[in-house]
Amino acid sequence: MPRLCLCVNQVARLRNLNRKKEPDPLQVAMAAELAGIDGIVVQLREDRADIDDRDLRVLKEVVKSHLNLAIPLQEVMVQKALQLLPDMVTLLPVLQENEGEEVALNVEASLDYFEEAAAALRAHNIVVSALVAVDPAQVRAAARAGADYVQFNTTLLAGAEDLGFLNEQIERLRAVAAAANKLGLGVAAGRGLGYQNIRDIAGIPLVEEINVGRALLARAMLVGVDRAIAVMKSQTEHR
Repeated sequence: MPRLCLCVNQVARLRNLNRKKEPDPLQVAMAAELAGIDGIVVQLREDRADIDDRDLRVLKEVVKSHLNLAIPLQEVMVQKALQLLPDMVTLLPVLQENEGEEVALNVEASLDYFEEAAAALRAHNIVVSALVAVDPAQVRAAARAGADYVQFNTTLLAGAEDLGFLNEQIERLRAVAAAANKLGLGVAAGRGLGYQNIRDIAGIPLVEEINVGRALLARAMLVGVDRAIAVMKSQTEHR
């Protein structure tokens, strides 16, 4: 059964839209941990459109399970991570205007810089991951550059409407996950996953961690955080 981790950025975005103190990503993270979530994911954006530096500091103090900080591969962001010392850092591409959810880090194109950042993070006992496409070349590059994990961007799979295309994406993920495992990398998956497709990912034995966000939070608005997490975790148990 893979670990299930919750990204709380959408909570902060809603709070900021309302210019209020609520909903509070800290409270949601605490409630999620009490409900049995295995980790909290938080992305620090360059524009601070949702999570801000204060949120990070407080979450670091409060999260007891596993704190995964997702950041663009930039020197200033790596320094932020070294100040915060989360359990894991997931390195992302520097987002450009009009880029969507399918974006992933091109580790091959930034190999030297990635290797330098990974070495600095690992020197502080931070586990290093990279958000990558389901691509063997990117997996090999991540292994060469010193990553501990790869997180596969599952946007294409999550948005599949054709059963044949869905099965093709699942089998591709299964094969590339096996390649990552042979290179000594842990495997995570995330982006766009929800209640309808998380079982497909959980059915791939080498996937150790699944990151979710919007779908679980949307369900929590209807049934509460406890129930939303319980139902999603039950989906990951059926392999």
